[in-house]
Amino acid sequence: MAVEALGTALVVDRGRRRDGKWLWVLPPLLVIAVLVVYPLVLVAVESLPAWGTVVGSAEFRDALVRTVQIAVGSTIGCLIVGTFLAVVISFVPFPGARVVAGLVDTMLALPSFLVALSFTFIYGSTGILRAGGFLTSPWAVVLAEVTFYTPFVMRPLLAAMSRLPRAQLDVAASLGAGPWRVLRQVVLPEVRPALVAGGSLTLLLTLNEFGIVLFLGAKNTTTLPMLVHTKGIVMFDYPGACVIAVVQIALSLGLYAVLRAALGGGRRARLD
Repeated sequence: MAVEALGTALVVDRGRRRDGKWLWVLPPLLVIAVLVVYPLVLVAVESLPAWGTVVGSAEFRDALVRTVQIAVGSTIGCLIVGTFLAVVISFVPFPGARVVAGLVDTMLALPSFLVALSFTFIYGSTGILRAGGFLTSPWAVVLAEVTFYTPFVMRPLLAAMSRLPRAQLDVAASLGAGPWRVLRQVVLPEVRPALVAGGSLTLLLTLNEFGIVLFLGAKNTTTLPMLVHTKGIVMFDYPGACVIAVVQIALSLGLYAVLRAALGGGRRARLD
């Protein structure tokens, strides 16, 4: 009887511990519900009357296309420039390589509008190059985003390249492979996960970039975040702004889900 009673007590104690663990989940869920879910629900409800008007407008369609174009173009530019700089810093010995790598980390902490502000001093009508026409074009936005977001590609690439076995590179070179062949057949395949991760993060960030576009004020460069600002703050069209905000959120979450699935599939393929 004593043994049975002890077993029953242990089972009850285990059940109480499980219940106690579930109680620790409630505070984070409550915080998320209040700070994230509730505002999103309010935005979605506020947007209901204006969906037909906003989505059917040419202004919205142009902003959607422009947002995707700038995000994709900026991401491609960051991948090209970031890969080149990471290779140079990692494999081309030169004085000050550590300083340059430290500057990459510093860039990650700076706000994006500083890049747009520096572009004003360089390319503005009263700037160093006096290229005011370029500053008001979509190309200026893409260049500014490439300048700011390239470190987000470089940082994971530098970490991945630092872990590459030097013996593997030496063997490839001793077999007669030139630098470009070693880079193409040895280095890039090894750092591909870091390249994909950095590119995915950059694509998500540029898709939602607001500060650079606002500060540059480029003509015909109205993106979805800019359109939210214009309708909500300038025109006081809150239902219209909520519609665009919901589309922006859906676009970001959908892209995140696709990238997460792609990264997960690639990881499982490597494990197999």
